Amino acid sequence: MAIVRSIAQVEESEKEVEPLALPLADPLGAEIETKTYNLFSTEEETIHAGTWETAVGLSRWDFSDGGEVIYVLGGRMTVQRDGEDPKEVGPGDLAVFPKGWAGTWNVTEPLSKVYVMYS
Repeated sequence: MAIVRSIAQVEESEKEVEPLALPLADPLGAEIETKTYNLFSTEEETIHAGTWETAVGLSRWDFSDGGEVIYVLGGRMTVQRDGEDPKEVGPGDLAVFPKGWAGTWNVTEPLSKVYVMYS
């Protein structure tokens, strides 16, 4: 079985709007609004896939319990794993945050991405 959905056809009313918060990530400063459209989750909740949008802001991420693969559709951010140099991420980039990755995301332009989270 394949689950297919055109991202361009997802209505705003189908997206879940909420502030960025733990356990997903910890905003470092002002509240950061996000919009999520979850296309797929396994019955065991070990894999989730969909789209995610966020406003600008700095946040701390800790992937202790699982990892995430993202494909950036639009916007820009700088990610910095603890103890490493920062990396720029923008439209067309694929980024992998493996289990155990911890560091910051500094979203400098409103960001939209396709994600696959796994545990």
